[in-house]
Amino acid sequence: MPEILLDDKAYTGADGETVLDTLTRGGATVPSSCRSGVCQTCLMRAVEGSVPAASQKGLKDTLRARGYFLACQCTPTGTLRVERPGAEAGRLAATVRAITPLNREIVSVDLECLDMGDYRAGQFINIFKDDTLSRSYSLASTPGVDPHLTLHVRKVAAGRVSGWIHEALQVGDRVAVSQPLGECFYLPSNPEQPLLLLGTGSGLAPLYGIIRDALHLGHRGPIHLYHGSSHRDGLYLIDELRTLTHEHANVHYHPCVSREEPSGDLRRGRVVDVAVGDLTGLAGWRVFLCGHPDMVQSAKKRLYLAGASLKDMYADAFIRSAA
Repeated sequence: MPEILLDDKAYTGADGETVLDTLTRGGATVPSSCRSGVCQTCLMRAVEGSVPAASQKGLKDTLRARGYFLACQCTPTGTLRVERPGAEAGRLAATVRAITPLNREIVSVDLECLDMGDYRAGQFINIFKDDTLSRSYSLASTPGVDPHLTLHVRKVAAGRVSGWIHEALQVGDRVAVSQPLGECFYLPSNPEQPLLLLGTGSGLAPLYGIIRDALHLGHRGPIHLYHGSSHRDGLYLIDELRTLTHEHANVHYHPCVSREEPSGDLRRGRVVDVAVGDLTGLAGWRVFLCGHPDMVQSAKKRLYLAGASLKDMYADAFIRSAA
């Protein structure tokens, strides 16, 4: 059976068990979140022994060359000595500059991170509560437009990270964050292409960044944003999005509610149902999706049947860990 060595302690793994499962079963503290190789929270470094190529998928060449791998994707076949990542693996210091309520359960968190470098609107970062606990949050900010990184954090029942952010985090606090990750962002290669942005709840965060980034980069094609919640009080940034529609003739904002009678410009129904009912034929459209993973998967199928190409659909549906 494979043996994992960490901090001068040996952990015996079961056949087919990942490094992450072996270590956590043995009582070691290893940060993790999605457990699907997307968020890269469980990044570790192999000091001795070899790791399978699948456990390094998605990592930068420089990290792979130094032995970094994703513990949740690594099923070793022999003895492996590992260590936790250092700062060179992408954990950066950030300062909280603002915390602003957006509705009854979502706050906006502005972070100043001088070492972040380039990022794309719509990507996500991991924010670390401590050495053992982190969560992934999409960026609502737009480079070249906003001075800080912005996250939209929904308070989850018994959520250890979201609860900490809502109840304990204060302006001026220093936190650790990862470098930006994810492939859900706008590219200005086809400024005439119609764009469909569809999200629920705090899934508005990357879409808000993407729509403003597209406009900032001169997108001329029609842009339709559908944002949904069960009730009106779950929507937010309504005034800001209405302003975008008034300032840009190609922007169309559709707030949707599924469990109450709408009023004004609110639409009744689930966002994907409303969008498919509005837009006849989605061939050639570029689609951005964000929200609960089940919603994202369901929307992909519906939009594909409505004519959208899978290669033109973008989503980073990282799976949230249980509280």
